[in-house]
Amino acid sequence: MATVDVYAITDKLDDTLLQVLAARLEARGQHPRFQAMLTEYLDAMNIDTARNILDIGCGTGVAARTIARRKGFTGIVTGIDISAGLVQVAERLSTVEGVSERIQFVVGDTRRLDIPDEAFDAVVAHTIVSHVDDPLLVIKQAARVVRRGGRIGIFDGDYASITFDHPNPAKGKCYDEALISAIVSSPRVMRQMPRLLSEAGLEFVASFQHVLAEIGNADFWLSALDSFRKLIPKAGAMSEEETAGWVDGLLEDSRNGVVFRSVQLLQLHRDATQSLL
Repeated sequence: MATVDVYAITDKLDDTLLQVLAARLEARGQHPRFQAMLTEYLDAMNIDTARNILDIGCGTGVAARTIARRKGFTGIVTGIDISAGLVQVAERLSTVEGVSERIQFVVGDTRRLDIPDEAFDAVVAHTIVSHVDDPLLVIKQAARVVRRGGRIGIFDGDYASITFDHPNPAKGKCYDEALISAIVSSPRVMRQMPRLLSEAGLEFVASFQHVLAEIGNADFWLSALDSFRKLIPKAGAMSEEETAGWVDGLLEDSRNGVVFRSVQLLQLHRDATQSLL
């Protein structure tokens, strides 16, 4: 069985697995460190001045809802995702949070947006480009639908840098590689981003870099470990038994305060159309 990035096939997951993935997206998205990074790049984009914003690959709507909640924002956010199930979750959560009047969610493919040219003031690509097999195609779509002088924000991770400690370093390396293949399609895409932006006719404006590491005890990654039990076997990267043993070992390490739980390099980019700059 070939390994597949489960985040790239959300339109094909059954309800049980989709709920597991949605729970992980929400736990990660609401974590204080993640919210701080999200706020940082939205501030850099001057997002409050945009009248209409497109959130591509919106998932459960973490970025869209964060924008809609901002005190200075008075515009409209459109979230688009390939999974009808995730769009339903996003709609429900926006209603619960009282921001549904500022957001509309639609089902669609970010690689082939059925949207006119220059339709939006800003586009947010929040943790999407690492989950597509042709990131340049998605970036070009974003460049097409943003107005001249508009802003594009790309937030993602250098997932090739993920590493979880293991008592056996060689086995730990194998587990790292299995994990990467199960949750990411393009683990090195952020290393390629300056080149991809140029090829899409965009000019690089600013970036922010963060290393997310947990040493001793786990916090940010706890919800991820719960999701791994279901998602990694579904991806075909490991068996259920092997995945359970690996996750149980990581949880035990956290309880004992000896964990080195994944170094993740996150890069954030703000881009503008070449024609303006």
